Amino acid sequence: MTESFKQRLARAPAVLAPGAYDALTALLIEQAGFEAIYVSGAAIAYTQLGRPDIGLVAFDQVADVVGRMRERTSLPLIVDADTGYGNALNVQRTVRVLEQRGATAVQIEDQSFPKRCGHLAGKSIVPMAEMIGKVKAAADGRRSTDTLIIARTDAIAVEGMDAALDRASAYLEAGADVLFVEAPRTRQEMQTVVKAVGGRAPLIANMVEGGRTPMFNLDELSELGFQLVISPGAIVRAVIPVVEEFLASLKTHGATKPFADRMIDLAGVNARIGLDEIIAHGAQYDPAANEPAE
Repeated sequence: MTESFKQRLARAPAVLAPGAYDALTALLIEQAGFEAIYVSGAAIAYTQLGRPDIGLVAFDQVADVVGRMRERTSLPLIVDADTGYGNALNVQRTVRVLEQRGATAVQIEDQSFPKRCGHLAGKSIVPMAEMIGKVKAAADGRRSTDTLIIARTDAIAVEGMDAALDRASAYLEAGADVLFVEAPRTRQEMQTVVKAVGGRAPLIANMVEGGRTPMFNLDELSELGFQLVISPGAIVRAVIPVVEEFLASLKTHGATKPFADRMIDLAGVNARIGLDEIIAHGAQYDPAANEPAE
């Protein structure tokens, strides 16, 4: 018997899930030894659209990315499904399709559409009763109870901490498996969240460089009482300055050689993406390769 993701979240330390936006980043996260991958809607918007996280990513785009990731990784995929892409019926279909594509957990939030990054100003949220219906629809829509429903509330920035905690409790009662109280602004607010709803369900801490929540490491967040730590856009924020430096060097020198010591070559890429393995696998189906020697 293998341990389910739900069982893993029940024990310490917290799970650290870097954010991925395509099959390559998902594969590299697995190769680096992480336990789970966060399929980041923000990172998909940044990389696939070259746009900010303001509700521009469509459901089909996310489902396609999830399917491509699942082909290349066996790690749990925690999928950011934004608002669920519509009403309760849309949410139910969202959960079913993402589950079919390979999602381990599906996250929906109580922002109104168009949503925006949880660490941006100007957010608005739907009535609590509407989100409760979405959470119920999400829980009813999954085919396996091993598929987790994550309910996120953005109410701290809109209605305050007390309202956010009331919503989190209501979403848990409606069938959520994991709670995500977005963007607490201080360590004290994070402790307030844990004290109010910790122990009733696993809690998510969202670490965003330059965001509203103070940055802590995995051990510190585990001690605070969080079970799942996500870094949704961190890879993008690491990649952008490197790409900018590379392009500046290429433009200045007209060649990649001055930057070569910071790159991997073709063989290095192929080693990471499994060229030798897939060629060997394909050879068993090649009649020419299997002809007996004369």
